[in-house]
Amino acid sequence: MKLTGGQIVCESLLREGVDVVFGIPGGAILPLYQTMSSYPQIRHILTRHEEGASMAADGYARATGKVGVCMATSGPGATNLVTGIATAQMDSVPMVIITGQVAREGIGKDAFQEVDMTGITLPVTKHNYLVMRAEDIATAIKEAFYIANTGRPGPVLVDIPKDVFTEEAEFVYPETVDLPGYKPVLDGHPTQIRKAAQLINEAKKPLILAGHGVIISRAYDELVELAEKAQIPVITTLLGRSAFPDAHVLFVGMPGMHGLAYASLAIDEADLVIALGMRFDDRITGKVSGFAQNAKVIHVDIDPAEIDKNVHADVPIVGDLARVLRQLNPSVEPTTHPEWLRRIEELKSEHPSLHIRQTEKLLPQQVVRDLCDVTDGRALIVTGVGQHQMWAAQHYACKEANSFITSGGLGSMGYEVPAAMGAQVGQPDRVVWSIAGDGGFQMTMSELATIAENNLPVKFAIFNNGFLGMVRQWQEIFYNKDYFSTHYTGNPDFVKLAEAFGIRGIRVTERSQSVDAIREAMAHPGPVVVDFVVEEEENVYPMIPAGQTTAELMEEPLVEEARS
Repeated sequence: MKLTGGQIVCESLLREGVDVVFGIPGGAILPLYQTMSSYPQIRHILTRHEEGASMAADGYARATGKVGVCMATSGPGATNLVTGIATAQMDSVPMVIITGQVAREGIGKDAFQEVDMTGITLPVTKHNYLVMRAEDIATAIKEAFYIANTGRPGPVLVDIPKDVFTEEAEFVYPETVDLPGYKPVLDGHPTQIRKAAQLINEAKKPLILAGHGVIISRAYDELVELAEKAQIPVITTLLGRSAFPDAHVLFVGMPGMHGLAYASLAIDEADLVIALGMRFDDRITGKVSGFAQNAKVIHVDIDPAEIDKNVHADVPIVGDLARVLRQLNPSVEPTTHPEWLRRIEELKSEHPSLHIRQTEKLLPQQVVRDLCDVTDGRALIVTGVGQHQMWAAQHYACKEANSFITSGGLGSMGYEVPAAMGAQVGQPDRVVWSIAGDGGFQMTMSELATIAENNLPVKFAIFNNGFLGMVRQWQEIFYNKDYFSTHYTGNPDFVKLAEAFGIRGIRVTERSQSVDAIREAMAHPGPVVVDFVVEEEENVYPMIPAGQTTAELMEEPLVEEARS
């Protein structure tokens, strides 16, 4: 059966189970868009910026575990996707990006809106394609989805010239993929499994450090089984938040630069760190030479490139985390570590990192706590990047698995609006709250139009402090309060702004208004923007300065005063 290239793209997407695509049309990709009008099975969400499309696809993928798909035209349309692509690459998010390219005869001739997208995205994609023949489209898309969603997930870009969309070819969709150079290892090596079990059985002060890989491999039950069987405390990375129940007696918290002090200190005292699906990011380790000096390390990761990259592993295991844990858990002996668990409780008592001072001022930490209470910890939380992100990670106690979505590795401000939109599209029955900074929110707030247009009931909690808060905090602590270019004096009225988009807007200026405003937003059937005018110069504590160790740990001033 002969089809046009555009039809082949659509038929291929249907065979991959794609039901929604985020994007914006333009000249080079227009033939594909005109074809899509004949495929109502594929819902297209018209975003207001291509960055919004890529970040929405990212949020959709994280919320569902499926491959997120976005599209853009050549030139600026395609380059606008790059920040979202890089965000997905850093955080191992499965995405397929389809971009239009100038016609084949114009490639390499600086044609209108021509850019080398395969060259531009080579460092920020897991793989990419330039498809020069319609007959190659189906194979490229089949491989793109396979690569994106196997092994360590990531984004794959497929760049297609305009005239290839209109060229006809026989459509045969491949049933299998054969990529000789790409064979992800899924099962752990039996010898390494035995070594890991022996270390766990001999450890007196073990810790589990659980990362995003737990969520990606859906290894929730296996993680709980390991922790409970050997009574091992569990610490999660930022991207590992919601991988382990916050209410579990073995849950400790998040460590690192803005993690909980007692979690970081526990790592210092541990004799074994079991790192599961995490990459020892610098925000966790600080100065690597000072990280977990007393501990041996078991490192399980599906990407062999992460083994020994930052922290040496005494027992490295390459494989899919859920499968590795199913291999490992039967060899782990049931045991208890009462003294070690008591020591961790002592650290929690000595370093109360979740303390919120009593004041009539509207503190952002308290807003997160109120949000958690009203939603019973069951909302799907999507954050931007900055202070509000850290407060959310610290104070929102997740009760549901995979309920905390944020930009970790790239730290992309502006993520909070489109990613929340994508998450709501992917999980229409979930309550989705976007915790946003006033700075990041303004970077992508044009997507409020998309949200209103599609009646997506995302609730936004804007922490409006009139500053680029995290940058201001660094300026306060390390630059003598030289607040250069961090103070917003021209913020819009966010309530009026929301209303301009046809969205309900609420302003909160006092502590006593917080809970009622959250309840009002929850009761409203559509999207809501809540403008929390919070304390301007509030800082995130604890804090370990970049590249330092727990010896330089800075706690909230009132906590330090109480301890002294």
